[in-house]
Amino acid sequence: MAATTRFALVDCNSFYVSCERVFRPELEGVPVVVLSNNDGCVIARSNEAKALGLKMGTPYFQVKDLVKRERVEVFSSNYELYGDMSRRVVSTLSQFTPNLEVYSIDECFLDLSHLRPEEVGKYGHEIQETVLRWTGIPVSVGVAGTKTLAKVANKLAKKRPHANGVLSLQTAAETEEALRETQIGDVWGIGRQHAKRLQQLNVNTAWDLSKMPDGWVKKNMAVTGLRTLLELRGQPCQDLETETPGKKNICTSRSFGRPLTELKDIKEALSTHTVRCATKLRRQNSCAAGVTVFLMTNRFAVTEHLYCNSRTMQLPQPTSSELELLQRAMHLLKGMFRPGKRYVKVGIILTDLVPASEVQLDLFSSQKEEKHSKLMNTLDTLRQRFGHQALTYAVQGNKKESAVEEENRAPWMLQKKFLSSLYTTSVEGLLQVRA
Repeated sequence: MAATTRFALVDCNSFYVSCERVFRPELEGVPVVVLSNNDGCVIARSNEAKALGLKMGTPYFQVKDLVKRERVEVFSSNYELYGDMSRRVVSTLSQFTPNLEVYSIDECFLDLSHLRPEEVGKYGHEIQETVLRWTGIPVSVGVAGTKTLAKVANKLAKKRPHANGVLSLQTAAETEEALRETQIGDVWGIGRQHAKRLQQLNVNTAWDLSKMPDGWVKKNMAVTGLRTLLELRGQPCQDLETETPGKKNICTSRSFGRPLTELKDIKEALSTHTVRCATKLRRQNSCAAGVTVFLMTNRFAVTEHLYCNSRTMQLPQPTSSELELLQRAMHLLKGMFRPGKRYVKVGIILTDLVPASEVQLDLFSSQKEEKHSKLMNTLDTLRQRFGHQALTYAVQGNKKESAVEEENRAPWMLQKKFLSSLYTTSVEGLLQVRA
């Protein structure tokens, strides 16, 4: 007998908040929020913060008084910490099945088709307890016959008190009940515009959508909408993507902590973005044949004329060497820079990506590429062990992005007044235990 297709979606609860609480256990039960880049908007909230009425995407300056009055703990986004904790969660989940898809930084799909129906619930709780014990991150688990239904189950696992964070939809009756509880706007793959249109047709729940005619859905919601419809009916249309497809281009850019006028400061920012881009490039075993750099002033400034420029260069041959990419990026930036302007953002895009194994070397560059390749491998190994800022180029300056003190941060770096330590990726961030 063929095994029944069964997907589990494991979702980390309030992931950014949970990462901060792992190293600050006294914050359990305390309202906590995490802010976006430059401490701009609320992007993560604990349940206690949600109960206070704090909304996602709200600018921080609008809720400062509420935060102070209710003693809400505030954190700047610490993406290096969150990324490392995510990798630890994925490593833990891989102990339960070799077939796993990393869907996002806080979500993974697992193939549980090897389990018997009576084993699913217990296995889900074992996953939940193991992840919490090994990483400190609480998770919810939703199990069903399709990825869309697993999403539904996961959302309800958080809402239903008796589910204790684990819900499996195995029978037609369980699935129907879950679909009737799920609002149309909460269905995976149904965007705001489609949800609004469906509600006008009195399609208010996932169950209502599952009863819509195939032809109407395909005509009005395209093939992706039809796949969603079929998956709600229990017909799998999406397989696990166990291998992340390589990106067609890679971009890194950040707004500055404050407007900049000096070329030196902008060079520091661009060089740091270039190194991060090159690291991502090598991580997917690719090389870039094109480099684009863009630079802009504040588009909302009333008293200043907008200046926005970009320049592109094709490389003699594809490369992943930071030395080559930095040289090209700095050359492009120098050609765009205009003295006297107040710049707010710079970025780099690596384009025309090709697999590293398919790069055609010429007779005169092969030796140099070999040297660069060995150097990049060494840098990647050291940075992976000691953190991304362990080794930097002189053009990047000597300031630390992870520093909280203003004097230790370059003017182009993002504002991070509430940044926590790099507990897992930096020696300086390690917790100290005193007897």
